[in-house]
Amino acid sequence: MTAIEQKPEVTALARPWLKSYPDGVPHDIGPLQHRSVAALFENSCSDNRDKAGFTCMGRTMTFGEVEEQSLKVAAWLQSKGVVKGDRVGIMLPNILQFPVVTMAALRAGCIVVNINPLYTPRELHHQLADSGVTVLFALENFASTVQASLQETSVRHVVIATMGDLLGLKGHLVNFVVRKVKKLVPAWSLPEHTGFKALLSAGASLPFTAVSIEPSDIAFLQYTGGTTGVAKGAMLTNANVLSNAAQTAAWLKTAFDLKGHPADLTFVCPLPLYHIFALTVNMVMGMTEGARNLLIPNPRDIRGFIKELKKTRFHVFPGLNTLFNALANNPDFAAVDFRGLMLTLSGGMACQRSVAERWQSITKCVISEGYGLSETSPIATVNRLDAAGFTGFIGLPLPSTEIDIRDDDGNSLALGVVGEICIRGPQVMAGYWNRPDETAKVMTADGYFRSGDMGFMDADGYTKIVDRKKDMIIVSGFNVYPNEVEEVVASHPGVLEVAAIGVPDDVTGEAVKLYIVKRDASLTADAVKAFCASSLTNYKRPKFIEFRDSLPKSNVGKILRKELRG
Repeated sequence: MTAIEQKPEVTALARPWLKSYPDGVPHDIGPLQHRSVAALFENSCSDNRDKAGFTCMGRTMTFGEVEEQSLKVAAWLQSKGVVKGDRVGIMLPNILQFPVVTMAALRAGCIVVNINPLYTPRELHHQLADSGVTVLFALENFASTVQASLQETSVRHVVIATMGDLLGLKGHLVNFVVRKVKKLVPAWSLPEHTGFKALLSAGASLPFTAVSIEPSDIAFLQYTGGTTGVAKGAMLTNANVLSNAAQTAAWLKTAFDLKGHPADLTFVCPLPLYHIFALTVNMVMGMTEGARNLLIPNPRDIRGFIKELKKTRFHVFPGLNTLFNALANNPDFAAVDFRGLMLTLSGGMACQRSVAERWQSITKCVISEGYGLSETSPIATVNRLDAAGFTGFIGLPLPSTEIDIRDDDGNSLALGVVGEICIRGPQVMAGYWNRPDETAKVMTADGYFRSGDMGFMDADGYTKIVDRKKDMIIVSGFNVYPNEVEEVVASHPGVLEVAAIGVPDDVTGEAVKLYIVKRDASLTADAVKAFCASSLTNYKRPKFIEFRDSLPKSNVGKILRKELRG
């Protein structure tokens, strides 16, 4: 499980994107400032001790408080026999315990295994068994799932947290509402579990022994591929994550140079921290920049989310298309104070132009689309942060990152030709946990990660995604990319959300089928087809249209075409 050796960088002549770099952005990152993510967190907490670090449900923890509480958890872990390299599972939503436990596990030299709290027992059992988690932190809301998932796993200790644990006196009221009013805690029984507050109490009097951590040591097992098959753990080393933080910091500098660096820099954190996008962009970059993160436990509660946004001035807003769309279509959103908003970062799925333009018209802030995967820690490309408008491209490779567009045989393709997007750089994972077979499928001999995404690069070095290989629809031998069809349909004023898939067709092999959530109740299938006829060539037009009240989505809001395909 060693890191895959990276080949020396190719010459600048082979990197057309460099001519499009903003002034002052280095072509390559230098030596990393820290040896581990834990060291980055410790230094940030020391440097920003009295500054606000994380805010959730009206309670703010300073960087100093996060450091102090994490030390208690780290000491408790060591008291239970946890040693360097052990896996610690974190099954928590965006609450204050998340950064505390993550920092603690990393300080103890453990490998953090981020777990989606919405997993079914089957999914949770697979991840626990596959990763070999020995200590699991979970919210009581999901304790019944934990109870049903522990057999034949390596889990020795279960820590159960409550929503109110770190909220002070307000926490008692919050827990009462969660348990008794909203009834969000199903019955559960884990007789040997430890309560989070009891852990903190015990850890306060326990010693902690610092652990020597190397850049090549694994920091996170980030599970991915659950929508396409059995989930696999991408091994992200300390060097992977620190490199991506350094790359992102170099890119963010252009925005701060242009608009200033607020002393109270605040990130909105609506995407779950257990997802790689928020983990790196919010938590790691928040620590890097000494910024506060406004944690949103339930971004699907759009009204509640907007209420939180109205309470504070914020500057950086990472999100994804479905979230931006939902917010922009809520009439209360326009009443939010956007005067502090400097950056809106989009990832996770393609951002539709109609959504980006609506967002910009309301917030006066351009959506800067980026691209990455769990296997790339995650950011590989991003648009210039001084762009005047939405580009529809995923941007330029970050410093020390190379993008090569290749065919099925691994040959590099010319600029403008669609092929598989392949990525090489210091942020590319060390491989899949205990799966050398799967690692071999995605890593090339010269160190590129094969993303499975189809796209092309233009003469200026900007890359555009056209779709996932698996989602491509082939109509009478012609390739149809669902993103293109969805982009057109989403621009219809009567459409709220849309997904396109291929379905069997006796004449054309496959045909395009749309699933649409209406914004206008009077919208008809014939009206949609007529609208498509003006923007899509014949074979790209939908043959079938089905209206639904909602579309299936992943935990971060990505529309799941697989579920629509059945």
